[in-house]
Amino acid sequence: MRSKSGFAPYLALIAAVLQLVLSQGAQRGQPFREPLDPLAYGLLLVGPLMIVLHRRFPMTTAVVTFLATYVYVWGGYPYGGVFFSPIAMLFLLVLRRHRRMAWILAGASLVTFTAYPWITLQPARGLFHDLAVTSFILLTMVVAELVRIARERRDQQQRAAEEETRRQASEERLTMAQELHDVLAHNISLIHVQASTALHLMDANPEQARTALATIKTASKEVLGELRSVLNVLREDAPRAPTAGLDRLGELIERSGMEVTLERAGSRPLPPPVERAAYRIVQESLTNAARHAPGSTVTVRLECGAHELVIQVSDTGATTSAVLSESGSGNGIPGMRERATALGGTLAAAPSGPGFRVEARLPLPEETS
Repeated sequence: MRSKSGFAPYLALIAAVLQLVLSQGAQRGQPFREPLDPLAYGLLLVGPLMIVLHRRFPMTTAVVTFLATYVYVWGGYPYGGVFFSPIAMLFLLVLRRHRRMAWILAGASLVTFTAYPWITLQPARGLFHDLAVTSFILLTMVVAELVRIARERRDQQQRAAEEETRRQASEERLTMAQELHDVLAHNISLIHVQASTALHLMDANPEQARTALATIKTASKEVLGELRSVLNVLREDAPRAPTAGLDRLGELIERSGMEVTLERAGSRPLPPPVERAAYRIVQESLTNAARHAPGSTVTVRLECGAHELVIQVSDTGATTSAVLSESGSGNGIPGMRERATALGGTLAAAPSGPGFRVEARLPLPEETS
């Protein structure tokens, strides 16, 4: 992509060619004007040179360009291409945030070009000439301002688009972090519990120990699958694998290693974000129960109504020592609440008798007939 400063030499070259060629053509059509001489050619080349240096010395080059133009006009040389450099300079001043200087030079040019024919008694002097000069200068400034506004609006839209892209990327990273937290917290806790069980029963009850090891294998495989899915997104921006839904609650409960009762009331198609959030809330609730209330009986109830999905997960309290109660990250309940809030719902988590209860309410869209 070409830099903005790289355009100046091309603009200066165009200005030099136009001013020289058009001025030579104007000389043939204006025999009553002074013929072009070395001074006139030198003045015609001042403007293009100033365009090249304008970015470094904006004010000085603008003033020198207009002074050279005034000297050329008052020298009686033919009108024509000499006005290209001043016009280009006005545009550059406006676009580069030197608008005050641009309007000052435009006003000075209006006074100079309207006073010149009256002072030198030119035959073209009169109201029509003055109105034409005024209209041309004002039109030049208006067009320059419109171009500036259009450019600023385009830049603003581009910045807004970039900000929206960054915001979406940030939200995607947050979503992936939540997904990883839920999956890892649940499965690592499950692996820990089952590994402890297997070690404890290895000699006394090999069959039950084998079942615990099988659960560890399944849980570790799921962790690897989820990690691979997220890493594929990060590496290749590939579409993510279908996320877990309520249709996999049976597998989740079976792997939990706890006594869980699943109750359902009502049924209707659920939007994917709601279904994913519901699954993760149940998963995190079971993780908390396994960590803080081992040996308890857990009840999972899903009540699907016309306007909301109610999720209730309650346990009866620990019956054995909670060896993992202090090993959590502390993000479980806040994470579940964030999921519910993101969908416009609510989540409450509090002790209930000897146990603990989590209740989430997720709004549902109106069913279409």
